[in-house]
Amino acid sequence: MSAADTAEYRIAHLRDRLASEDIAELGVRIEQRGTNVMLYGTVSSAACRAEILRIAQEELTGLPLREDLVVASASPPDHSEELS
Repeated sequence: MSAADTAEYRIAHLRDRLASEDIAELGVRIEQRGTNVMLYGTVSSAACRAEILRIAQEELTGLPLREDLVVASASPPDHSEELS
């Protein structure tokens, strides 16, 4: 099995874990870009983001990991919007 095949297998396993464990996160995209693995998308909380990164680091140990996970703000605005 080549290094590329191994990386694809590990990425698929990471997708399965993110979908099936308590986190049940389906909104995170995972792509292999050259030798790097990229995680991106929007998550519901900082705790969810931290858990996703922890699981990704477990599954992808030894692979360069990049991430662009944005935490969605679900809080109401703290001021009124000015319309002109």
